[in-house]
Amino acid sequence: MTDLAAHAGTVRAALPDRVELYYAVKANPAPEILRALAPHVTGYEVASAGELTHVRDTVPELPLAFGGPGKTEAELRLALETGVHRIHVESESELRLLAALAEQVPVRRPPEVLLRVNLPTGSGALDGAALTMGGRPTPFGLDPERLAGCLPLLAGSRLRLRGFHAHLASGLEAPAQLALAERIVTWARTAADRYGLPLDEVNIGGGMNVDYGRPERRFDWAGYGAGLAALADRHPGTVLRIEPGRALTGYCGWYVTEVLDVRHSAGEAFAVLRGGTHHLRTPAAKQHDHPFTVLLRNDWARPWPRPGVHGEPVTLTGQLCTPKDVFARRVPVGRVRAGDRVAFAVAGAYAWNISHHTFLMHPAPAFYFLG
Repeated sequence: MTDLAAHAGTVRAALPDRVELYYAVKANPAPEILRALAPHVTGYEVASAGELTHVRDTVPELPLAFGGPGKTEAELRLALETGVHRIHVESESELRLLAALAEQVPVRRPPEVLLRVNLPTGSGALDGAALTMGGRPTPFGLDPERLAGCLPLLAGSRLRLRGFHAHLASGLEAPAQLALAERIVTWARTAADRYGLPLDEVNIGGGMNVDYGRPERRFDWAGYGAGLAALADRHPGTVLRIEPGRALTGYCGWYVTEVLDVRHSAGEAFAVLRGGTHHLRTPAAKQHDHPFTVLLRNDWARPWPRPGVHGEPVTLTGQLCTPKDVFARRVPVGRVRAGDRVAFAVAGAYAWNISHHTFLMHPAPAFYFLG
């Protein structure tokens, strides 16, 4: 937890005061993680009633922003009843439902919303992104052309529009993120001026790149912060908000497991590990080779020869009955043997919490929070 707190503190220090830092809880909702981040973040972004309740119970003192493309009536009602700081509205239909609920639910202050928009980005703006949530047809956010239809709904409701939200992509480096932020804020300013709307806030999303292929290479937070400071100076009176998840917690977790067997098939080597992608789903979800280190152990006590390989590529797999249960493919290793340990780095986000825990009903991993 010490490393996580130090990293979050470095990120916060790199950002200008007019940039709010929210943590996207979906990346890793462990209570220990939420509490370690609390001194360094402005608040938390949640995307379900379950996350909302969990975070409220764990760190009740910090504000919440509630997003997600498919909010139910019960979830919106809960957001109103608990006084969520911001609600990200993704469609006209959702806006109608929220406005109707706001007339029914007693609230301490007018519910404050950001309209999430799916902005066109132009050719090449999202090149290199690992995931794209905008700039093309997606279920996320309003088409900009639908904005005018939302304005009468807002004018006749108890809702207060604060500004706009546009999380368009994940996996971009700082220069591309800054170019995208410039595009988002410029569009928001133009729309606000055109329709006479307030522009108190613009949420430019998260998605700062985490490079699993080169884990030693980190996102340029200092350069990104300097760019956001210049952007904020060009738009006085507007608060900018970012919502990183993986980029805050990913580097601060490890998944350590045991090599059960090493075998060859059609000339290729496979190391079968205890556990699998039902514990750490990231490599299966992103289809990458997850970075790892082999920890050699010399306590082999079996009465038969120890299976292993030396100086050849190895595919690391888990215990699941599917060929998709793969951590890394044909990666050169110095040596790996049954009984050795493998430590997977960058396992602090989108790991256990997005995995299919009950498939084959293997035991859950143990968790240790250090520092």
